Amino acid sequence: MIRIILNGKKADDEDVRYAVSVLREEGYRVEVRVTWEAGDAERMVHEASREGVERIVVAGGDGSINEVVNGLMALPQKERPVLAILPMGTANDFATACELPVLPLEALRLALEGECYPVDVVKANERYFINVASSGFGAQIVADTPTSLKNFLGGGAYTLSAVVKALNFTSHNGKLIMEKMEIEGKSIAGVVCNGRQAGGGQILAPNAYIDDGLLDIVVILEFPIADLGQVIAEILDYEHSGIYVKRFQERWVESIPDQKRFVNLDGEPYEAERIRFEILEHEISLILPKGCPTLKPKEK
Repeated sequence: MIRIILNGKKADDEDVRYAVSVLREEGYRVEVRVTWEAGDAERMVHEASREGVERIVVAGGDGSINEVVNGLMALPQKERPVLAILPMGTANDFATACELPVLPLEALRLALEGECYPVDVVKANERYFINVASSGFGAQIVADTPTSLKNFLGGGAYTLSAVVKALNFTSHNGKLIMEKMEIEGKSIAGVVCNGRQAGGGQILAPNAYIDDGLLDIVVILEFPIADLGQVIAEILDYEHSGIYVKRFQERWVESIPDQKRFVNLDGEPYEAERIRFEILEHEISLILPKGCPTLKPKEK
């Protein structure tokens, strides 16, 4: 049995209705709950837990996933249902990186029959996210990169949009504190990744795994226009930390900006004077396809 927590904006989706009817005719028990307003998804997660539902499906985009993850994290670990995802958002970044099925019938079959894996969640002060947090112009890119530009350039849209915005974006003083180092100075963007992409397919940390107990952190420092070519090269070099584009893998990082900053957590807005990001290892069980690329390969 599965219980679907369906984003209310998708309640009339014919493909979902068809998939549910097919599975019910095959003898599966499929229940549906539809959200109406903010907070509904979290409440429905708690309701499912109280009623002994073992598998829930979040049907929506990255924001819906974020709300459900926060609902799960508010429960004791032993009371958290297993989570599955039916991608129905605009971007579906987390689901895409995990190579989850996009067709409702395939996604719901996986939810019913697929294997679950323990995956990490990131705590950001009192909030949680499972994919990516971004600040500075990185947060703006996620929301502002035109769809037409993304479609024309593919993953390069993120880089081009980033550079365009960087040339007109005010840098901010701040400090990053990690376990073995501190960085202080002016930056124009930063991302903290558990997953690999954001902004509708823009790859940020292609080597990130959602079950390795590590954050992948990318910071773009203020740079002179004369070094723009080098900055572009460093953005595209995912393997190394450069002069202006710094990359780290850490279990935690604390961001202390010079003033309160706007941050996106899986696309959801959040504002704080300082944020401690901390990886919480293997906190929730997530149903994923076999060979999922965002799971760390097992050592032979």
